[in-house]
Amino acid sequence: MKRTKAQKAGPSKKAAKNEKASSEPKSDQESSDEEASTSKALLVSKPDYQNFEQFLTHLEHQRVCTAANIQEFSFRKKRVRVLSKTEDVKESSLGGVVYWMSRDGRVQDNWALLFAQRLALKLELPLTVVFCLVPKFLNATIRHYKFMMGGLQEVEQQCRALDIPFHLLMGSAVEKLPQFVKSKDIGAVVCDFAPLRLPRQWVEDVGKALPKSVPLVQVDAHNVVPLWVASDKQEYAARTIRNKINSKLGEYLSEFPPVVRHPHGTGCKNVNTVDWSAAYASLQCDMEVDEVQWAKPGYKAACQQLYEFCSRRLRHFNDKRNDPTADALSGLSPWLHFGHISAQRCALEVQRFRGGQHKASADAFCEETIVRRELADNFCFYNEHYDSLKGLSSWAYQTLDAHRKDKRDPCYSLEELEKSLTYDDLWNSAQLQLVREGKMHGFLRMYWPQKILEWTATPEQALEYAILLNDKYSLDGRDPNGYVGCMWSIGGVHDMGWKERAIFGKVRYMNYQGCRRKFDVNAFVMRYGGKVHKKK
Repeated sequence: MKRTKAQKAGPSKKAAKNEKASSEPKSDQESSDEEASTSKALLVSKPDYQNFEQFLTHLEHQRVCTAANIQEFSFRKKRVRVLSKTEDVKESSLGGVVYWMSRDGRVQDNWALLFAQRLALKLELPLTVVFCLVPKFLNATIRHYKFMMGGLQEVEQQCRALDIPFHLLMGSAVEKLPQFVKSKDIGAVVCDFAPLRLPRQWVEDVGKALPKSVPLVQVDAHNVVPLWVASDKQEYAARTIRNKINSKLGEYLSEFPPVVRHPHGTGCKNVNTVDWSAAYASLQCDMEVDEVQWAKPGYKAACQQLYEFCSRRLRHFNDKRNDPTADALSGLSPWLHFGHISAQRCALEVQRFRGGQHKASADAFCEETIVRRELADNFCFYNEHYDSLKGLSSWAYQTLDAHRKDKRDPCYSLEELEKSLTYDDLWNSAQLQLVREGKMHGFLRMYWPQKILEWTATPEQALEYAILLNDKYSLDGRDPNGYVGCMWSIGGVHDMGWKERAIFGKVRYMNYQGCRRKFDVNAFVMRYGGKVHKKK
């Protein structure tokens, strides 16, 4: 029986004897040099598309010019880590390699799927993609499920076009995936990476339930620099992780090769299409918070959003991104959260404008999309209390605790907050935007939780309410960015101590008048209709 090893992160090892010499991975240094050259080339590569269809063609062209397929690409081995004791893949396995898709719901520009295809091509084995659909997930509503499942429907279509079977397994991964692996004689499982507790528990449980002969391999397909490469500890602030990430972009901020039509196995011939009606019928989530109209799910809609940002709004991003009345933001967060588009792809396309007059905006976008997002993943991975006051720095917890008994007047209930019934018309307007549109402007996402701290009985209750409302209504809820945003505003995470005041202690303070100095508050209030409500 021929066997080959799934690669571990670390120094390159001699290829298994049964592998062809042409498929041997290049050394880390060779890979680093080639990817650095690719990254540098982006700075002088000006986009030449004039409309959205040309933009899509441009993306396909970038992949094909990078490599014919993942086998011909210098893959960075440190994107991968083997989670199982077993490293060997049975080459005789009839089912081949399965990619267990979870956080990164897309086909192209997906390092986890690319690695799975690399392994399957090397061993001349079939390739399959599966997604495990749970009927209820934390505070997710039908708004979130429709967006996620709309993207998965596009994934199924793209997989079938590449002769890669896609299976939607209805139920928890620990119940359904090991059973699927055994019944299909799968030789290896590749999964993507998420830093939050529940997805990490899923991976751990699946690892224990898989046959001991089947390796489980994880690929960080969400971050540009893999989390375990960027840092091996919780970082204190953006300033402590920024250079660790930026110094590695020459290696990791590379173009993607394409996921190609898979030549091995029977493909989709004997695979039924997914019964999406049955999938929707299985859901047990909140059905009252329904989909929004402005954001359509899936890879193509995400590309449309990226195209419009690059061609219309990027020029204003640096100067206007903190103005809620200006149309200057990318608006990409829902698609990034569900993995319908890669943050790396977004950064690559925005960086093409660095050589012109949009350099400041391109740099500011990459700071937020790479450094700040990956800092949030770092916090949630290395701090098990990422959604609790237990996760705060000692100075922050102590200062909030010292002001725990400070008078709160008024003090609002969760229902009053949810229905935008406060005396602050700006806050009410931001809450109305969240409920109606499933999003909130980035600047107001800092102001909004701080007022909840001011208006609730305890800091613990403030954090609970902020997370609950964000997760219930925001399309990008239950995300490391959301948890860190609430923890920054309420508990000073990744921040320093400021002038001490009532309730907030030394946590940074934002107020209504400060917002008025930043932007036209009245214009924003008129747009969303927030009223001033007197406490009864």
